[in-house]
Amino acid sequence: MNAISRPAMPWLIILAGSLIAVMTFGPRSAMGFFQLPMLADRGWDRSTFGLAMAFQNLFWGLSQPFFGALADKYGTGRVLVMSGVLYAAGLVMMANASAPIWLHMGGGVLIGLAIGAGSFSVILSAFARNVTPEQRSMAFGIGTAAGSAGMFLFAPLSQGFISAFGWSDSLVIIAVMMLVVPLLAFPLRGNAQSGTQSGNQYQQTIAEALKEAFAHKSYLLLTTGFFVCGFQVAFITAHFPAYLGDIGIEASYAVIAMALIGFFNIIGSLAAGWIGQRYSKPYFLAFIYIGRSITVTLFLLLPQTPASVVVFAAVMGLLWLSTVPPTNGLVAIMFGTRHLGLLGGLVFLSHQIGSFLGVWMGGYLYDHFGTYDQVWWLGVALGIFAAVVHWPIREQAVERPATGVA
Repeated sequence: MNAISRPAMPWLIILAGSLIAVMTFGPRSAMGFFQLPMLADRGWDRSTFGLAMAFQNLFWGLSQPFFGALADKYGTGRVLVMSGVLYAAGLVMMANASAPIWLHMGGGVLIGLAIGAGSFSVILSAFARNVTPEQRSMAFGIGTAAGSAGMFLFAPLSQGFISAFGWSDSLVIIAVMMLVVPLLAFPLRGNAQSGTQSGNQYQQTIAEALKEAFAHKSYLLLTTGFFVCGFQVAFITAHFPAYLGDIGIEASYAVIAMALIGFFNIIGSLAAGWIGQRYSKPYFLAFIYIGRSITVTLFLLLPQTPASVVVFAAVMGLLWLSTVPPTNGLVAIMFGTRHLGLLGGLVFLSHQIGSFLGVWMGGYLYDHFGTYDQVWWLGVALGIFAAVVHWPIREQAVERPATGVA
């Protein structure tokens, strides 16, 4: 009876998906290290680079529901193969960009599409259809922690490549590394009708799923709040290394800070998976956003030193992607796993619209005012807003007629 009530985790699927998350999340988290050497070499301003990263986040978000729906219907493995190929092509184009348009196309559009195809919603939906509801939050935490590990690994790796080979050749090297993603995609083959949990799915068309989701108040609140997460983390990812240079902190601390965010992000993501399985996910998300606002406020108001950068990075790392397991978990609880790639992707679209604005406004306002302060404080205010939005979310399944169950 114990074997029946407590089935083993599908570790091969989780391991393969987690390694893909390392590869898809790692390089894009290290884009900020390429900003200053690229701009110095090409003679462009920060808004040019910021716009490319904004496009990356926007196309990541716009493509994610589309790729999620493709994965639900045609198989996760096929979509992940596309992710690896698009990622490599985008990095090569970015490495050889002789004009801003090629930076925007390669580093923006192609890499954005690649991340959308290899995103958390695609990978975690494959996890969801192969684990029990009791295992789901922890599996999501593991997958999210893997993305955090990518950030931890690629921060020093990218900086080391740049120091040894220059920024352009470094991008080509990382492009070659991305070709391992199609090989790792094989264990994640299968669509929404496969997996151990497919028999428990509610059967409905895409149109019916969208109509149901957009009429659900808690889903709309969750989608609205996740916009703030994207705004905050994308701004820091793209502009924090340059910001530290502006306030006189040595460049080595930018590497240390991004690596620390990645390392503590692993702890935060795993903890979020554990907490989300046992306590209220909406309240937990509200506390995360409040915690971010407090952390940024203290960092800005207290003396900014190498020590404060280290502390800020560690605390922010704990709060970084800890939003992902409870957010995806809430979508699965509300609607099940049949269209989780699509519906989770739509929530993440809101996240990426926020990312677009955070990255673009960072570069735009800096070029106009010579400081990032306005964007920092806007992020603080948005964190408070997100906490308020998540508080009334109801953690329960939408009411449906019993005849829709397979």
